[in-house]
Amino acid sequence: MPFALSVFEIVAGILLLFGGGELFVAGSVALSLLLGIPQIVIGLTVVSMGTSAPELFVSLLSTIQGGSAGDAIAVSNIVGSNIFNVLVVLGASAAVMPLRVKSRLVRRDVPLLLGVSMATWGMASGGRITWVAGLALITGTVINLLWEIRSAKEEPAESGEDLDTEDRATPPVALAKLAVGLVLLVAGSQVLVKGAIAAAQGLGVSETVIGLTIVAAGTSMPELVTSLVAAYRGKADLAIGNVVGSNLLNQLVILGLCGVVSGGRGLGVDPVMLARDFPIMVATTLACLPIFWSGGVITRLEGWILMGLYMLYAVEQILSSSVSSLADEFRLLVLVVALPALMVFLIWSTLRWRQQRLRGG
Repeated sequence: MPFALSVFEIVAGILLLFGGGELFVAGSVALSLLLGIPQIVIGLTVVSMGTSAPELFVSLLSTIQGGSAGDAIAVSNIVGSNIFNVLVVLGASAAVMPLRVKSRLVRRDVPLLLGVSMATWGMASGGRITWVAGLALITGTVINLLWEIRSAKEEPAESGEDLDTEDRATPPVALAKLAVGLVLLVAGSQVLVKGAIAAAQGLGVSETVIGLTIVAAGTSMPELVTSLVAAYRGKADLAIGNVVGSNLLNQLVILGLCGVVSGGRGLGVDPVMLARDFPIMVATTLACLPIFWSGGVITRLEGWILMGLYMLYAVEQILSSSVSSLADEFRLLVLVVALPALMVFLIWSTLRWRQQRLRGG
């Protein structure tokens, strides 16, 4: 494929993603108003289900194709997307506009996501996710959905005082925006990934690097664009709920379905992922708690820090696969410099928040 055509596909994919993200957010906000459901609940359910469609398609198709390569793509796509969602999607959204965190996220949703992530890691620790484990994850989906419905009844409905006139729409218009937005998001992500892979191959970039960066990030493009659009429009509930809800669905629904579809052979898990990527997925989720606690707002600085952490993760992945001689030195640098600096920042943010609470009290 000519390089110019690859560039055109990249640009077209980005335009489709932003158009789809705008329509999908508008439809989601209108739906929350029509049903009287808080936007945070819509973000955790409807929006996250829609933006997780590329992960679902890629992982299920890979599982059906079978083999160790198919299993590796299915599992790494889910784990890599979850890491990308927290560090890049949430970080970039906060960099665009500081995000005010609802208390229910700290009380319920993030601890739930942390518990599910640790349970998934435990299920995979034997090197294979069985169909029984997949069925258990799907059962967890049903329980969580029922819990969300009950929570929606307990949460106060949106007053509409801070919403624009364009946020309101009739049911057919709201559903049409959701449907068209979802189609554009899925199509845009596929076009963008296809063009980016072709462009990278044309530039001589190895397939390993392509898989670790472009493909993994490509399936998370709908989450990124949807949350960015939501943050820009001041819909922090949708932006944050999309990230947390997508990460829950990636594990409960997509990984669960892949485990069931794998049948008696089970879904194979690479030992390297068990030793490195699963712990990082759990650690990124755990890091959300002190960030969410620090004043109830994810600041722009914290957003940039999250994106910086993903850059460290991506560089480590690339070095491990292509320049293994430098990987150990890089890990030592991260361990000695980056992680202590991050811990100091988190402790400082928490102490500052507590001091503000004491002054306010």
